[in-house]
This record gives sequence, structure tokens and C-alpha cells, in this order.
Amino acid sequence: MKRALVTGGSGGIGAAICQRLAADGLHVIVHANRSLDKSAAVVAKIKAAGGSAEAVAFDVTDRAATAAALDTLLEGGAIQILVNNAGIHDDAVFPGMSGEQWDRVIDVSLNGFFNVTQPLTLPMIRTRWGRIVNVSSVAAVAGNRGQVNYSAAKGALHAASKSLALELASRGISVNVVAPGIIETGMSEGAFDADAVKKLVPMQRAGQPEEVAELVAFLASDKAAYISGQVISINGALI
Repeated sequence: MKRALVTGGSGGIGAAICQRLAADGLHVIVHANRSLDKSAAVVAKIKAAGGSAEAVAFDVTDRAATAAALDTLLEGGAIQILVNNAGIHDDAVFPGMSGEQWDRVIDVSLNGFFNVTQPLTLPMIRTRWGRIVNVSSVAAVAGNRGQVNYSAAKGALHAASKSLALELASRGISVNVVAPGIIETGMSEGAFDADAVKKLVPMQRAGQPEEVAELVAFLASDKAAYISGQVISINGALI
């Protein structure tokens, strides 16, 4: 049974991804930042549906703590599917943005990507098969007012993903980016009302976490073996 790690797996999109991957017969490691209870709740749903999963909690911005957690996980074998979904918003217009807001967002989305992905790469290479899917945002494709920090972090993730895809292509490992638009989750609740969504999105609705999960599951499958180095938007024709 292949093993998958989903960072930020206890959130709206992350939980949907975890449940979808488990439905494909993968053993899913559900990550939360601090609260093991949150990831354990997702694990309980997966197991209730007949899937295989375990919970883990660590701060992706803490390189030493992340390395220690991954060392323990790797004792059970290589993790061949990695979904880097952890990310945060800390919005402010740029002239009023603090250094702490800049650092915090960059630290989770970009440094967190390095801290989690780098230790898992060599074990994945040894298996000659792997899938890395990095969850980004429409903000990295088109920009967004008040999110210079978030756009910068996710845009850098796009560039890193394309370069890593080139490095790993000959090893049977693909690296892709999924860039959602407005998705109906707790994180987006209150940011857009129904009328605003209808005006902004040509499909006139917010996306569902399950729709993002379907795309991630496809990219993590054998069917997507020849797709790598791509940024794939899922946004209702927003851009």
C-alpha cells in the first residue's frame, strides 16, 4: 500500500484531499500544525469509511521538529505521495504590511515546502515512483490586492515546483501545482458573499473542496504519469 502525506490535512481542502486519497486505497498520513485532535478527527472519518490513515502534528516552519517527525514516519517506508497543502493568509495592503506578516506567510508556504519535501525526496527517488502536488492559489497566477506576501510565497512555489520537476523527471516522480480559486471552506468564509462570487466567477459559484481533491487525486495517480512541471488552475474560469 502506497503512503501519502498531506500537510494541512485537517483543514477544509486538506481533509477532502485526505479522504479522496484514502478512497483510492492509499494509507494517508493526515497532518495538522499543532492540534493532533484535528488530524485525528479526519483519520476517524477515513477509517469509518473503510480507509487507512494515521494522524500527525508538527509545525512545518520548525525545520528540526519537521525532520524529527518525518524520520519517525520514514521508519515505516518511503512516502511516495506528498501533498503540500499547508498555508496561511495574513492579509494587509503592502504599505501597511508588517515584517512579521511577510515572514509568517513566506515561512509556512515556502520554507514549509522545503522543510517537508527535501527530507522525503531521496527515499522517494529510491522507489523510482512518486507524486508531489503543491497546493497554491489563484493569487499566485493573477495577483490579489492585500496579498503581496501570499502571492509571493505561492508564486515562488510555482517556480520551485517547475525546477524540482526537471530534477526528478527521470526518476519516475512528477511535481505539479494545483492553484484553486474561490473555494468554499472555513478559510474563505466571510471573505466573499454569494453576490460577490457571482460577479467575480464566470461559473457564478464557489468551488467545493471535493472538486480540488479530485484534481489532486488524479495528479497523484498512475493516470497522470506524463504530467509534470505544470500549474493547473481550478477556479471556475475566474482567469
